[in-house]
Amino acid sequence: QVQLVESGGGLVQFGGSLRLSCLAPGSIFRRYRMGWYRQAPGKQRELVAHITSSGSTNYADSVKGRFTISRDNAKDTVYLQMNSLKPEDTAVYYCRADSLIRDYWGQGTQVTVSS
Repeated sequence: QVQLVESGGGLVQFGGSLRLSCLAPGSIFRRYRMGWYRQAPGKQRELVAHITSSGSTNYADSVKGRFTISRDNAKDTVYLQMNSLKPEDTAVYYCRADSLIRDYWGQGTQVTVSS
């Protein structure tokens, strides 16, 4: 069973920063696109950002300029650096590894931004 292990969530004040981490099995990490998604209460899960195995990135408009996704291939870990956090960023953040034929999800980590 493939496990993606997220960490780094928590409570932060408006304007603060957090860094999320997601550790994946090497066999998955090296070949799959890695991404971060979030789901706020009562809302659908949405893409935050993803990064391909070659390092190409894509961001949701709502986080451009504030969040940065990166990957450390030596550690099989993808990061999401979140700066200038807003209350509307409050959600459960999920790590996802996807290819054309399958995907895997982490268990999620809560991020709460207080106003």
